[in-house]
Amino acid sequence: QVQLVESGGGLVQAGDSLRLSCAASRSIFSINVMGWYRQAPGKQRELVASFTNGGGTNYVDSVKGRFTISRDNAKNTVYLQMSSLRPEDTAVYYCRAFANSRIYWGQGTQVTVSS
Repeated sequence: QVQLVESGGGLVQAGDSLRLSCAASRSIFSINVMGWYRQAPGKQRELVASFTNGGGTNYVDSVKGRFTISRDNAKNTVYLQMSSLRPEDTAVYYCRAFANSRIYWGQGTQVTVSS
């Protein structure tokens, strides 16, 4: 099993930056597919950024050039650096991992961007 704990959310103004962290309960060295999703009120959960099984990264078009996903295997942590935040980025952000043929989710962290 893998437990995921997100942190780093908060209330910011448009144009500000935030870095989200996702700490895993065990080594993520062998977990290739990890990523960040978000869910805004009244909307479906959507992929924001992820590491792919091939070792690359994938971003939703709306965050390309503004968000960067990274990982520190030594700290068992995945990050999401968010810059030039917009009000439409307001959502609960979730960390997701696919390991041992199972999907694991964190509890989420709220990001609110005011205009």
